[in-house]
Amino acid sequence: MATNKTLRIGIDVGGTNTDGVILDPTRASDPDKGILASHKAPTTTNPSRGIADALAALFERAQPPVQPGQVASVTIGTTHFVNAVVERDPARLSKVAVLRLCGPFAKHATPASTGPRTCATSCWATTRDCRAASRSAPSALLSARRGIRSVVVVGIFSPIDTGERQEERAAEIVQAEIPGCDVVLSKQVANLGFIERENAAILNASILSFARRTIRSFQGPVRALGLKCPVFITQNDGTILSGEMAAKLPIRTFSSGPTNSMRGAAFLVQGELSENIMVVDIGGTTTDVGLLLANGFPRQQAAYSDLAGVRMNFSCPDIKSIGLGGGSIVRHKDNMTVGPDSAGYKLTEEALIFGGTVLTATDCTAVADPSLQLGQMGLVEGVLAEKQLSQFKAIVAHKLEKIIDTMKTSPDDLPVLLVGGGAIIASDQLKGASRVLKPKYAEVANAVGAAMARVSAVIDTVKSTESKTTQQLLDEICNDAIERTVDAGALRSTVKVVEKESFPLQYIENKTRFIVRAAGDCDFSRADLSSTQPEEEENGGETNNNMEEYEKSAKPTSSGTAEKKEIDISTYRPHVRNRVWYVSETDVEWIAIGCYILGTGGGGSPYAHMVRLRQMIRDGAVVRVVSPDDLPDDAQVGCGGGAGSPTVGIEKLEGDAMLQAQEALYKVCGPDKRATHMISVEIGGGNGLQSMILGASGPGGMDLPAVDGDWMGRALPTKWQTTPVVFNERQPIWSPIAVTDGNGNTLMMPEAKSDLHVERIIRAALSQMGSAIAMADPPVTGAECRRWAVEHTLSQSWRIGRAVGQGARSQPRRQSAGGPGAGRVLFKGKIVGVERSLRMGHVYGECIIEGADVAEEAEHGGGGAAAAGAALSAGSPQFEGLVKIPFKNENIAAIRFTRSKAGTKTTDVGGEVLGVAPDLITVIDAQNGEAIGTPEYRYGLLVIVLGITASERWTTERGIEIGGPKGFGMDHLTYKPLGKFVKPKSVIDEFDMQE
Repeated sequence: MATNKTLRIGIDVGGTNTDGVILDPTRASDPDKGILASHKAPTTTNPSRGIADALAALFERAQPPVQPGQVASVTIGTTHFVNAVVERDPARLSKVAVLRLCGPFAKHATPASTGPRTCATSCWATTRDCRAASRSAPSALLSARRGIRSVVVVGIFSPIDTGERQEERAAEIVQAEIPGCDVVLSKQVANLGFIERENAAILNASILSFARRTIRSFQGPVRALGLKCPVFITQNDGTILSGEMAAKLPIRTFSSGPTNSMRGAAFLVQGELSENIMVVDIGGTTTDVGLLLANGFPRQQAAYSDLAGVRMNFSCPDIKSIGLGGGSIVRHKDNMTVGPDSAGYKLTEEALIFGGTVLTATDCTAVADPSLQLGQMGLVEGVLAEKQLSQFKAIVAHKLEKIIDTMKTSPDDLPVLLVGGGAIIASDQLKGASRVLKPKYAEVANAVGAAMARVSAVIDTVKSTESKTTQQLLDEICNDAIERTVDAGALRSTVKVVEKESFPLQYIENKTRFIVRAAGDCDFSRADLSSTQPEEEENGGETNNNMEEYEKSAKPTSSGTAEKKEIDISTYRPHVRNRVWYVSETDVEWIAIGCYILGTGGGGSPYAHMVRLRQMIRDGAVVRVVSPDDLPDDAQVGCGGGAGSPTVGIEKLEGDAMLQAQEALYKVCGPDKRATHMISVEIGGGNGLQSMILGASGPGGMDLPAVDGDWMGRALPTKWQTTPVVFNERQPIWSPIAVTDGNGNTLMMPEAKSDLHVERIIRAALSQMGSAIAMADPPVTGAECRRWAVEHTLSQSWRIGRAVGQGARSQPRRQSAGGPGAGRVLFKGKIVGVERSLRMGHVYGECIIEGADVAEEAEHGGGGAAAAGAALSAGSPQFEGLVKIPFKNENIAAIRFTRSKAGTKTTDVGGEVLGVAPDLITVIDAQNGEAIGTPEYRYGLLVIVLGITASERWTTERGIEIGGPKGFGMDHLTYKPLGKFVKPKSVIDEFDMQE
């Protein structure tokens, strides 16, 4: 490559504007940061034309003049693909067939059932289950769906399948059956998490044809100008994909816009800052705020992300948006308001200063600072008095300060960078900011970020620790990640590991999951980086790249299938008649959210179980819930639940194992002991939904009412930590018992010496039964159930989920937990450390949280969330110091301490117990209010620690011995109640309507 080929071009094709820069990285220390030219213009319908215009303008304006032979790369960021999915545009989305390699598992969660129904009908078509990659199953699928041109292949545990390679073998069969068919392997798209990985693969497959055509349209103008250089596309984490790879994995570009802005902002102030930076990108309508970490990458969201109502598990930046921008409409007749409605892209037509009739934030800013020389100043003179201008500035500053505080990881001030075309409306001083910077070229920061994007690689794998230590394996995987990054095009001397985590897997002997990310600068000297253009469509008639007509045919609406009507939470009433609660889809979704919060970090995510139960209801099943108060004395209350590794559970979804275990049990117990009702073994986590799944009518259920209660009131790690064992009225309770793995293996225990022996034998069998099992417990009488059960916990979960749905956080959940005094916020802050180890099948560990006054107040007009934030902030102390949360599958306690350092020695001082089991210690995401399980604890997450007083079933002497600190092996701790327990209010009691 010629020695003068050093320039980089970055272009960001946004929904409103297309921005561009020419940048010389060798001159990054200059006052202009090496930017030779910049460009901003409205985005055109045909992206090819907009990119051509941007390139022409950049070459025309560049100083000194630039020749095509000097350009090393063109990198493009775009919202084109994500917009097609969000709008559910049938002109851009293709139907997709899904081929599952899952045997008897996942049969009750059909593809696309987790998203809006419009997606399911307009984007994808069908599925077949098969136990192995044999030719017969794919052939049967494809012969039935000859119109399908895109197929997703998804296999259980495929991201770590390096031996059988089932997805690859199935893909070969599909391509042999239909030459030219697009085949997407789920393992290439996302990581562990069967439903979420499948969803991501489906969305990716649905836009492949559109992506190829779009990327060819991007590359056309580059070639037309004689630029002989690679053309890259930016992806979600701020790194690059080749045009060829982006055409295969367009989903990786979905969140690239905010990331480009953040990385561009950091480049514009490089040399000035070497710490975490808050980037505030103010556009015409919204302000996007994200935290750029010291490693140069944005802070990422928690384990899962949501796009257009579809849950996925690929990495996305943690961005929070508010309705504030340069086009925000200002009203000042009575109380002044700024936004959230906006003139948006019509700002230059509708704002007063441009001859329009709408008072906007830009108008107010122009009046306040005439030196900006915006528009026609005479049109806005005298519109606002000096007092009103001060009020406007205060409102804008308050909005920005609140959102910045929400995103901060500690109470300390930190630098704030203002970028975007609307940054002019922001003050140069903001509370919580150590410095407020508006760097030159801030209005095109997204294009700068695209130009300077890096190369990365991620390894997510499971390894055996039998012959090597965890650290040895982690070192090997880090080296592999570095090599993969170099192979992807990075300059070896610049590659570093930027993230690394390890997770021991429960009930899987000597197995640990490792996740490592490495990144480095692109090595433009490599000849193999020359751009490969996506192949032309063979049968799709898309060899013509005239995007103008193609775009005109697109419709910014769905295919016409009606969405489920939005629920008005404030007026919603559950369907309760004659003391029976008939559970709806909405109820199920709220109960699932509440179950995970009550899981105290354990129990596994209820999400997959929620999807199954919701689908059963959609298919016509009736799900009934009754109060334990209404049980006849002679009722037979059965119980079913699962046990195993949460990591296995997110891959090997539930089939018919629960039902098979029940049938096996009654062969031993006899017909007179057949259940008449069902109760959950624990309300916490996925087991909290099992009584309703087993009790549902129709296929897969037993058509029995579920009892509004459970045997734990939370999640606990063992079967002997249940309330029937606490009461100790007969021994053992949990024998006989049936255990199945859903794959044809059944374990029966007709007799047991004690409930402890039942637990130990089942745990021993777990690893030989696939690390995930279903259990059926012997029924108890209605009279026993009324005495032993933790009451109204389905109602409690429902109320907690409803509070989260309302956007409220801690205060409504505390009320939902039983009333004032039943619980409180114990701590707020950022996770700064996590340690895990595996002993006897249980994951033991400790989560360290650094105190921070995490903001909980919603935007102006935010209803319940704003009220909750106000209630919590009144009289609340600043959260300082550190809190440790020890856990054994579930959280055990919250203990405040301080850490002192003398030389090289670090000492932990103090040990104030804020809360301890059997009280519930639960950690929730401070951003969305939902639970975070112990497998999901990771550095950087902003969290709130809640304490909820345990049921009186647990606060007897025997209950504390079994479910308190001693039951977790922490004898040095003493139980002290958090508050006064108040029985959760029954949904049935409140909403019953007698007929």
